[in-house]
Amino acid sequence: MSEQLERRRKMKRWITLSATAIFSTVFIVLLITLISTAVHVHGQQAADTHAVQAVTESYSPEKAKIIMWGFAAAAFSTAIGSIGAGVAVAYVGSAALGAIGEKPELAARALIYVGLAEGIAIYGLIISIMILGKI
Repeated sequence: MSEQLERRRKMKRWITLSATAIFSTVFIVLLITLISTAVHVHGQQAADTHAVQAVTESYSPEKAKIIMWGFAAAAFSTAIGSIGAGVAVAYVGSAALGAIGEKPELAARALIYVGLAEGIAIYGLIISIMILGKI
């Protein structure tokens, strides 16, 4: 009985560490994105005043509407792909952790299935890049 409790304790510790690592990674990526965006906007704010006027005058209202819907479609495909990947990883990851708890030698196989579930987000991102390439 104590061996099973020890395995559960190790599994809880591993889950806590992995969740902390994922949260930290996401937080750092968002922070870097925010800082780089702020620096980019601040650097180009003064120089782009005339460029924005030239760009807005060169597009017709129909072309501007097409571009708007293209950006919306790219954002939608990325969002839906990411939500789908999150749901898939939630189900596959919990089942994989249960299988690893019973048989630790299944860790490599379980990791493959979690990676396949994460691939759904990559498919959404690829579709977004294809949409943006057509604009």
